[in-house]
Amino acid sequence: MDPTYFNAVFLFRIGFLEVSFWDVLDISIVAYLMYRIYMLLRGSIAFNIFIGVLMLYLVYGLVNALKMEMLSVILGEFVSVGFIIIIIIFQPEVRRFLLLLGNTTLRGRSNFLRRWLDKNFDASEERQTHVVEIKTALLRLSKDKTGALIVFSKSLALQSISNTFVNLDARLSAELLESIFNKESPIHDGAVVIGKGRILAAGCILPVSESMALPPSAGLRHRAAVGITERTIAVAFVVSEETGAISFAEQGSIEMALSESRLTELINQHYEL
Repeated sequence: MDPTYFNAVFLFRIGFLEVSFWDVLDISIVAYLMYRIYMLLRGSIAFNIFIGVLMLYLVYGLVNALKMEMLSVILGEFVSVGFIIIIIIFQPEVRRFLLLLGNTTLRGRSNFLRRWLDKNFDASEERQTHVVEIKTALLRLSKDKTGALIVFSKSLALQSISNTFVNLDARLSAELLESIFNKESPIHDGAVVIGKGRILAAGCILPVSESMALPPSAGLRHRAAVGITERTIAVAFVVSEETGAISFAEQGSIEMALSESRLTELINQHYEL
């Protein structure tokens, strides 16, 4: 087939510009990537840094055009290593972006394999029992206004979520979850990590998000929930100690004040045996 076939078929004009199907596809992909990058940076300190870096490049172009040699040399030293500087400064954001791409692919593959290997997976008795236990614990903690942070590991190694924790590897039950977050418990301030149908660990210290997009009502637990989802594919549920409201964090964003039906939906969607 003639390699110019596609250009000949899909070519159209906008004024004096000739636009092919591949041009439209190219622009669409770049626009989507820019949108995803904006969504990752929005509301964070990194966004302000990005604007600063962009201004630096604009000023460098201006002083070059004006032949301001001394300033051009100084700024040129920064611009020459600009890519490396950007990678260093935006390392968490680059990590989140790559994680987002990989997580989307792996999630689709995982869901396909589950449906193929076990069509009754979502209806399995053991899984539904665990879902009920987690939901019951969260609702009781919410009713008592007991602060809590529960992380679903999503098959991640425990060490990739937290370096500081109390190893439990205990049977999952609502009573145990409630006792861990009891204010008299020495490990009630940390997070609980659930994975492979077990309570893997408690008292986990999680990284705290620096996002400025979080609402003022978001406390340290909420920031820790968002923080771990910025860095890993894990998801987290938070119970506010002040209001008793339950929130859900995923991929660096948080959904607050969940209804009981929405809570059930999210647990069912993200819990893995």
